[in-house]
Amino acid sequence: MTTPQTAKRRLQGSRFELRTESNDEINDNQAEEIGHEGRWGFLHSEETGSAVDGPGVRVVFWTTGCEFRCQYCHNPDTWKLKHGRLVAADDILEELGKYKDYLRLSGGGVTVSGGEPLVQDRFVMNILRGARAMGIHTALDTNGFLGNKLSDEELDQIDLFLLDIKSWDPETHIRATAKPVEPVLAFARRLAERKRPMWVRFVLVPGLTDADDNIEGVARFAASLGNVERAEVLPFHQLGKFKWEQLGMDYQLADTPTPTPEQVSKARAIFRKHGLFCPE
Repeated sequence: MTTPQTAKRRLQGSRFELRTESNDEINDNQAEEIGHEGRWGFLHSEETGSAVDGPGVRVVFWTTGCEFRCQYCHNPDTWKLKHGRLVAADDILEELGKYKDYLRLSGGGVTVSGGEPLVQDRFVMNILRGARAMGIHTALDTNGFLGNKLSDEELDQIDLFLLDIKSWDPETHIRATAKPVEPVLAFARRLAERKRPMWVRFVLVPGLTDADDNIEGVARFAASLGNVERAEVLPFHQLGKFKWEQLGMDYQLADTPTPTPEQVSKARAIFRKHGLFCPE
């Protein structure tokens, strides 16, 4: 296909900004075609200097498109593919090239997050391959649901996986995300079989994911894999509430409190009990 005339060279934005660019000139079929081809993709935002999205200081790109409908999502504006800015993978790599020496020397790298990056798997792999060719450490932040879109060879080309396991209990997972948990667990097992380095991330949501048995299940499963270097308990927050409101969406957790320090410490202790490194 021809180069999209709407592709933007300038990358910008923050994960906390509301973005609703609709790209009305591109229909849904064209959007899917762009995603499959992989030379261009839809991006929500980028940040430089992140210290919470993988090891070291990182450049992070947030893609649009997601299969999940998490009740606690702080970026519901990433759900629709066309709500991102259309950018070329080559332009992203050009941007990354400006930071490659610093990223290599500082032990940082690049992380692709979302949304769910594997909605745009070809686009994302082009970015990660290109970054790795520059000697930049690569990380993929994924919910794992679409993990089968990547070949074994592609898994081996990614330095680190940040796997978000939303829940162990199948009913809770469906209630929290509207999708089943088994594809996520299957992807985790596949990463373990290939000995791919992995961090497990778990969001602690009072009244939704915070049951002791649920946390215990995630921790026990993560410990059984043998490739989990780190487990992170992320406290639920209300930073994305305004996005739900401005998008006219039904935010069911509007009255849900953030977990107390004691609740977070208790959850982290469960992961540590199973021998996992779980930082404060």
